[in-house]
Amino acid sequence: MALKLLFPFPPSKPLRHKGFSFSTVASTLTLNSDFSYGPSLSKGHKTPFQAQLSLTEETLTLGKIDERMFTRVFDVAALRVPAEDCFPLENRLRGHLLNWPRVKNIARVSGDEMDDSIRRIMRENIKDADGLDIINRRIDGKAEGGGFDPVLYRDKLAKSFNCRGFVQFRNLAKMSRPKKSKKRENGLHSQSFRERKARNSYDIMEVSGCVGVDDEDMSGLLGEEFKGRRWRGSSRLLLLDERYAYKVVDELPPAIQVSACPNLWAVLREYNEQSKRSIFDLVQCKLTLHYDYWQMNEILEALLPKGIIVPAAFEMVGHIAHLNLRDEHLPFRKLIAKVVLDKNQPKIQTVVNKIDSIQNDYRTMQLEVLAGNHSLVTTVIENGLRFQVDLATVYWNSRLSTERQRLVSSFASDDIVCDVFSGVGPIAIAAARVVKRVYANDLNPSAVDYLKGNTILNKLERKVEVCNMDGRRFINAMLSSRRLEPITQVVMNLPKDAVEYLDAFRGLFRNKPNSKDYPLPRIHVYGFSKAQDPEFDFHQKIRIALSEVGVEVEMHRVRLVAPGKWMLCGSFVLPKSVAFSESSVGLY
Repeated sequence: MALKLLFPFPPSKPLRHKGFSFSTVASTLTLNSDFSYGPSLSKGHKTPFQAQLSLTEETLTLGKIDERMFTRVFDVAALRVPAEDCFPLENRLRGHLLNWPRVKNIARVSGDEMDDSIRRIMRENIKDADGLDIINRRIDGKAEGGGFDPVLYRDKLAKSFNCRGFVQFRNLAKMSRPKKSKKRENGLHSQSFRERKARNSYDIMEVSGCVGVDDEDMSGLLGEEFKGRRWRGSSRLLLLDERYAYKVVDELPPAIQVSACPNLWAVLREYNEQSKRSIFDLVQCKLTLHYDYWQMNEILEALLPKGIIVPAAFEMVGHIAHLNLRDEHLPFRKLIAKVVLDKNQPKIQTVVNKIDSIQNDYRTMQLEVLAGNHSLVTTVIENGLRFQVDLATVYWNSRLSTERQRLVSSFASDDIVCDVFSGVGPIAIAAARVVKRVYANDLNPSAVDYLKGNTILNKLERKVEVCNMDGRRFINAMLSSRRLEPITQVVMNLPKDAVEYLDAFRGLFRNKPNSKDYPLPRIHVYGFSKAQDPEFDFHQKIRIALSEVGVEVEMHRVRLVAPGKWMLCGSFVLPKSVAFSESSVGLY
């Protein structure tokens, strides 16, 4: 059911506010039952300049966005109240205020600020010229009885003396100077601070009119109880809910008054009776929201053609945003990257997209830099540890952070850990803080270099021994050596091929002294499965690789990497029949 409200602003009566005068005309507002709450790009009014702007091929393909296209103006109603009454009244009217995301319910009135000392003097209701003369005398440092007030006069000196006068009154000069900031501000900090401040100023409030009865008295719009009293000093605007826009309650039909906002006006009347010096003016405002206000998904939804799914997530690797765009997104990849960069600065400085899947032995990805700087070297902080990575030469996946933490939490302080495919060391270095000793290996020479640097960066180089060899050779060297302490935990985090390396464990312990009492390691192997029952499918792969049917495996689903494709972790103690088997496999 639609409800039509007629705005009763007489067209012949001009509205005046701070030197501006304009006329209003009667208009009709339709409130539908499916009225959407909050701001949106489709609800706001466009500026006249935006009529000349349109989406071009350059915008869609090259990612050059004119931010002025996303400026929207919203008409809202507000209560203009004294600054000292603002916060108490805000708490009482909380349910009737605008309450839009990232927009404050309280706005300042431009040019309506007053010094605190003057505000304290003007709190009294001064109606005649004698009262104003008293104010001027007190400001000039003169007592009310005609004498001299040294305190007020000294305060006047502190505000009016120049630097030469301060030399003659050193104490006065010292107290009058502003305090120096204790925080040292270098160029980068000051620049980032100014950028944050500029990004937060995405809304501009402009009072477009103060709806009044006549030119002399602009109050009385909220009922007879509010008429005839004025206030002096700084004021604030309490932004009302959007359903109150353009409404003058006393001029609406009684039925609409009751149905529209009975509680709001009851609270105002009660508060007005308690505060005899206050008066509330109902004003119409224009709230302007700029490009910085809108969220990433709102901007992309407005820019991308209809029917294309808006990319809503990406992986963060230090200062790099790693996208995994679909084929339908590729023609607009630079546009998407520009919006991602704009909406996530300064955290994000580079936006990349994966061109192809991982197909080489070093697990490196082919990446295309879409926006920002072209440096792929970054520092990642994970669970209190710092890792330097180069996405062009090594592999990193931030989405496995929770899984790595889960795995390391299962280790004990006396464990000896062997990480077969360690990469730059997210598991090995995290385990080094907990266990007794860690042996880390990777085939990629670049990953080994970063692994060594990360152990030093986290001051754990004495507990981590780094190797650069094939996985099978590393398993054989670590577990069959008589000089090393028994390995208790083995991590094989290479989901694509790790299961194929399990045959390297066959017969590794057959030459161990006291082999029957030798402790066997617990193996954690990762893999993928697209089967309907992924746990059973991955269990079968482990049995086949070990050539052992009777192996108990504890399964854990890590994450869904693609529709119908699970990443799993299988944990099991190496069976004795496999460890002490007389048959073994070669190193290659």
